[in-house]
Amino acid sequence: MTDTAHPQNDSTPDETRSRLFIGGAARATDETTAIIDPARPSHIVGHAAAASPADVADAVAAAKGAFAQWSALTPQQRADLMTEAVADIAADRDADAALLSRENGKIVAEAWVDALVFELRWRLALTLVDQVDADVVLRPEPGIPVETTVTYQPLGVATVIVPFNRPLAILAASLPYALLAGNTVIVKPPLTAPLATAQLVQRVAERLPAGVLNVVTGPDANMTGLIRNEDVAKVCFTGSVGGGRRMMELAAPTLTRVTLELGGNDAAIVFDDAPLDEEHLDRLFHAVFDSTGQICMNAKRIYVHRSRLDELVAGLSARLDHVVLGDGVDPKTTMGPLHSAEQKRFVDGLIAEAKAAGADVREFGELPGGDLATGNFVRPAIVVEPDAGLRVVTEEQFGPVIPVMAFDDAADAVRLANDSWAALGGSVWTMDAARARRVAGQLVCGYVWINDHGANRLDLRAPFGGLKSSGMGREQGLDGLRDFQDARAVAVLESEVLAG
Repeated sequence: MTDTAHPQNDSTPDETRSRLFIGGAARATDETTAIIDPARPSHIVGHAAAASPADVADAVAAAKGAFAQWSALTPQQRADLMTEAVADIAADRDADAALLSRENGKIVAEAWVDALVFELRWRLALTLVDQVDADVVLRPEPGIPVETTVTYQPLGVATVIVPFNRPLAILAASLPYALLAGNTVIVKPPLTAPLATAQLVQRVAERLPAGVLNVVTGPDANMTGLIRNEDVAKVCFTGSVGGGRRMMELAAPTLTRVTLELGGNDAAIVFDDAPLDEEHLDRLFHAVFDSTGQICMNAKRIYVHRSRLDELVAGLSARLDHVVLGDGVDPKTTMGPLHSAEQKRFVDGLIAEAKAAGADVREFGELPGGDLATGNFVRPAIVVEPDAGLRVVTEEQFGPVIPVMAFDDAADAVRLANDSWAALGGSVWTMDAARARRVAGQLVCGYVWINDHGANRLDLRAPFGGLKSSGMGREQGLDGLRDFQDARAVAVLESEVLAG
């Protein structure tokens, strides 16, 4: 067996190994990918099976073969099987979280929430069981002499591709909706952090009919068959804007549908009457710095009324003063490393550029030493009043750094918030309900929070997705369910409407 990644390592005997899961059976591969610890890049957490193009083709064939039987079940029958499949999923949550922390870098508490949200989203999806086949009947009207029934049908085989940062939670924004609608699915876990996802999904798949849920891991070069295959009806991808463009290119020859949940550059607008007490400052702090800033819907830009600028910066600074950088599995750690060395270089570059431009950059915490000295750690930072053209403002940082900019005019704040390539989420901070509703309606994005922000405050029943370069399509809720269905219209002349 050959590793497709070769870091200098100090591997340990407790390394985790994951396999593919295709057609109801686990499958080992000749090659594997070494998964490294972001806190200790010389250490290997485990090895993931590296699927070949033939393995990928087998996964698509298995999903296609299972589709007829799965889609023929009633929604309630599918829901019953899906309920049973996660009946004891919580029993492994601690182990799942520990493994995810080691391969991702995030602190264990956040990894535990990631695993919890998988189950919560799964069970919430099942509450829509009565909507799956909820026909809509259009009665005859003057000039329209037909009665038309609109029905819904599954698409077929769906591929779900998830990123490293919140793989379990993000997976459950689409996977259970796809299955409940009657589709069969292939899950592609993240290349650099696949272990916890592959193992959890396999446990679920083992309790569903063979071929209904499949898992493949491995290098991106071998995965084009998950998209560019006439038997794949839908691809649901979460990742970077560049990755989304690549998905569309791969899907174009076969006209495979895509749902894309891509990057964000969320703006938080903090008005002069904003609540900045301890509770709300805690909310804003977590909205910015959870998962070391590596969440697409984190707040990435703060526009604050000039009268509250110093107060807000002081409030965030007081919290950053207590940040402890370290290994995510260490209970004393409050902020882990960035996931990759490449991302560390990018974020370090944003901070260096801001300093060189004369911006007021305030850094916090201490970089760890010892065996963590080579880890992907970045000191969290606040950049106060940077020039609007700096990359720390215009690009998605995906790290623990936040630009804070003052405004005097509300209309100007909204204009600045909307002046971005991104349109995923945003937030409005004010005690004026009318202002909150008005400004929320002016923000160009897919989701708006009031006096709150971030992934942990998301309504898991509501549709989620972005505009502009932040993506297309919606996940979660009834809209997310319908994204995995096709509508069919059946019409009959009024004079020939059948009885019964």
